[in-house]
Order: sequence, then C-alpha cells, then structure tokens
Amino acid sequence: MEIAIMLEGQNGLTWPRFQKIAALVEELGFAGLYRSDHFTNANPPDMESLECWTSLTWLASHTRRIEFGPLVSPLSFRSPAMTARMAAAVDDLSGGRLTLGLGAGWQEREHHLFGYNLLDTKARFERFEEGLEIITRLLKNDGPASFEGKYFQLREASLLPRPQRPGGPRLLIGGSGEKRTLPLVARYADEWNATFQTPTGFARLSARLDDLLKAGGRTLGSVHRSMMTGLIFAQTQPALDRKLNGRSMDDLHERGFIIGVGDQILPQLADLEQAGLKRIMLQWLDLDDLDGLIALAKIVV
Repeated sequence: MEIAIMLEGQNGLTWPRFQKIAALVEELGFAGLYRSDHFTNANPPDMESLECWTSLTWLASHTRRIEFGPLVSPLSFRSPAMTARMAAAVDDLSGGRLTLGLGAGWQEREHHLFGYNLLDTKARFERFEEGLEIITRLLKNDGPASFEGKYFQLREASLLPRPQRPGGPRLLIGGSGEKRTLPLVARYADEWNATFQTPTGFARLSARLDDLLKAGGRTLGSVHRSMMTGLIFAQTQPALDRKLNGRSMDDLHERGFIIGVGDQILPQLADLEQAGLKRIMLQWLDLDDLDGLIALAKIVV
C-alpha cells in the first residue's frame, strides 16, 4: 500500500510551511502530497488558508516525483470548465502527476462568508453530476463538446491545447456516501477516495462499488481505491497522550483514525491493505512538525 501525506490547507497553511513540507515529502519517499481546497476553516477564528490551485501549480513545477492533487476541489467554487482547464494545464506542467479530486462542497461557513451558493443536498449533487459530465467531456473528447444543463452549459466548446496525457489527469471522487457518491464514482471516476473508514467499513463500501461497476459494465480494476484519514502519531507515549488530549483511542479507531507510537501504526495500515486499500493519504495536522514527518517516513516508507 502506498503512503501519502494530506494537508488541511485551511488550518494555517502558508507558503513557507507548504514549501518546506513539499520538499520533505519528495525527499522522504512518500507517494504523494494532497491538500484540501477551502477558503477558510469550518469554525472561527479564521486561520491562514493558502489558495489551493495556486499551490498545486507551484508543486507541479517544484517537485519531480510525487503525485499530488486536491482532496477535493468543490464544484461549488469554480465552474467545471475552468476546473478542467486548470487541471489539464497543471497536469501537463507536472509531467502527468496530478490527480483531479472533485467534490460537491460541504462547508457551510466558507460558502456564506465568501458568497458562494452551497445549495441543499439534492440540488448540490445535481450540480455536481452536471459538473462531472462537463469535465469528462472536455478532458476526454478531442472534438467540440456541448451540454445543456440546469447549472452549466457547453456550446461546441473545445479544450485546447489537448491534455498531454490521453484523457487528461486521473479523476478522483471523494466521499463514502452509498446513495449519491458511489454511483457517481462508478460512472465517472478513475479513483475513489474514501474518508475515515475502518478496514471493515472500507471493505464493505469497496464491495458496494464493485457491484455498481459491474452493473455499469466497467471492470473492477478500472477504479483505483484510496482513502484519506486521520493520523495521530508520536515518537513517545507522553507525546501521544498530549495529542490525544483525553480522547478515547477506541472511539477514534472506530472513526477510522490511525493512532500509535512509532511502529504501532504498522498493523493498522496492514489491516487496511488487506481490505483492498491501494493508497492512504494520512492527515498531517501539525504543519510545523517536520521532525515528526521524518520519523513517520522512517517507519512507513
């Protein structure tokens, strides 16, 4: 199973922090570096939040090996046509290392503060599906594309220059919803990114995705399986206790967290690999703890 790092970009991410972490992730041998796409954090007070696609463009030209992308970019922020254009350009700039992670949007606070319309859940996913259709048509079709939807339209639009990678970057859909998200994964995605699942929960959802792929005439291997989840890692037990801050390890494990001192996390990762997980994106929340990142790499990479 491949090990990657995930940053919550709305929780104090700045250029100096991002650049140091990116260089270290590349040097240490992690498979990739991913980050959230938010305008601000979910609860006040506001924290620094480095703009997502600008940072991904920098990453494309300042790293050589790691894969990267947003987990995930909400289609409530940007038109799907603009998102497809940015993704194709950044993927080309990186030599084909971008994964285009997409979502419907969820954080009410940032939409209210910055004037974006989140919509109710049903309408939000209707808009999301229209956006997925437009992005797919623009990236995968060489000729002009048309689409007439309630939220988005294309009228003989061509994405030029064509992506250097045939079909453009791999399209990832993030989420674990069985009624709305997984059917969209089965129809549109090259990669499914689950969130905060135990091995049992991941295996069950993955089997459900298999059923949807079969029903849609797609092969089971056509959708890569990854997961973003929480990590509480330390080099000593007192340090781990401080990070837990009174929270129950059992409760956090049930919510999908990876927790432990040193190599205590290895059996937890092995259980997920046994459940069929191919890549895990571990949340690294302490953006200044570079020594901890080095210690993690020595154990898992």
